[in-house]
Formats: sequence, structure tokens, C-alpha cells
Amino acid sequence: MERMNWDEKYQKGEVFWDKGQPAPPLKEYLERHPLRGRALVPGCGRGHEVALAVTHGLDANGLDIAPTGIAEARARYPHLAERFVIGDLFDPPEAMRGAFDVVIEHTCMSALPPSLRTEYRRGIELTLKPGGLLIGVWYINPDLDPGQEGPPYPFSVSDLTALFTNGYVILEDYVPEVAFAGREGRERLRVLRRVG
Repeated sequence: MERMNWDEKYQKGEVFWDKGQPAPPLKEYLERHPLRGRALVPGCGRGHEVALAVTHGLDANGLDIAPTGIAEARARYPHLAERFVIGDLFDPPEAMRGAFDVVIEHTCMSALPPSLRTEYRRGIELTLKPGGLLIGVWYINPDLDPGQEGPPYPFSVSDLTALFTNGYVILEDYVPEVAFAGREGRERLRVLRRVG
């Protein structure tokens, strides 16, 4: 399957997923759960979750395949500019392999067609240390028009569970009480620990 040209989306300003601030469920989670260590935000876009993670004491980097998205992140958060890296989660830069204690997921996987989900998991495993945490706000049930496939691509809770069955344990799992407008009840915050 041909991958979306994400850089073209940024160039055209077609970034409907960007709400201009970090995801409310992640903000709430990090306020309640102090974490330390190195963190990666794959598909970081304009960098809001990277900035959030740094604010909460994590040594965070963002990775995105879209050079324009990275340029916009660097412009928006100039004090964090060196933390934003152009690259592909499916083939991450050598310096990012096995380097992270935490991976923060928000909108990256939902942007990928179902056929690429195993590649997404492989990308997580290339970057997340054994024992590390995968903290995700997973977009389970996006509000799509009839007949629309995505992105964002819906995936069920059981699909999420199946994707990370072997080698991960679920530490927390709930429907967040806070969300961007229109996403109420459509997301799930799940925290997984990599054990394999």
C-alpha cells in the first residue's frame, strides 16, 4: 500500500489532527504520573506532546517523517528545536534505536492504514527499551462519515490488545474523561510495559 505524503499535508495546511496543543488525556496522565528518562514521540508533527513531556521532566524527542512538520515544530518551540528529528519510525535513526524509556503515542498509529500496524509495533520495539513504557492515547472510534475509511483509521480495543499481546503487559487502561472537542469517549488511554 502506498503511504500518505504527510509532508504535502503540512505544506497545504491540511493538518486537521493538530489542535494547537497537547492531547488533554496525555496532559492529565503526566500530571498524575511523574516519569523520568528518555521519551520518544513518534509522528510528533508540530511538537505539542514533545513540549508537554519536557515540561513534565522527560528528556523527550520527536520523530516525524514530514520535514515541513518538523520545521513547524522547531519554529513553534525554538527552545526545543534540537529535539525534533526528521525520520521514519519504521527505520529510525541509529541513535534512537533501543534508546527510550518511554514512547508517547498520540495520532501516529491512527494515521496508518491497518496493513501497517505490525510495522508500527516493530518501530516501537526498535526504539523502546525492554521494561520501557508505551503510553498511548489511542483513537479507537474516530467520527468518520459513512463509507470513509480514514485516516484516522478506526481500530477496536480488541485489535489494540491483539497487536500488543505478546511481549507487553497492560498497566493502565481506561476511557479518559478529558478530550479534545468531538473526541469525547472515542479514545482510550492505555499504558503498556514492554517485557520482551
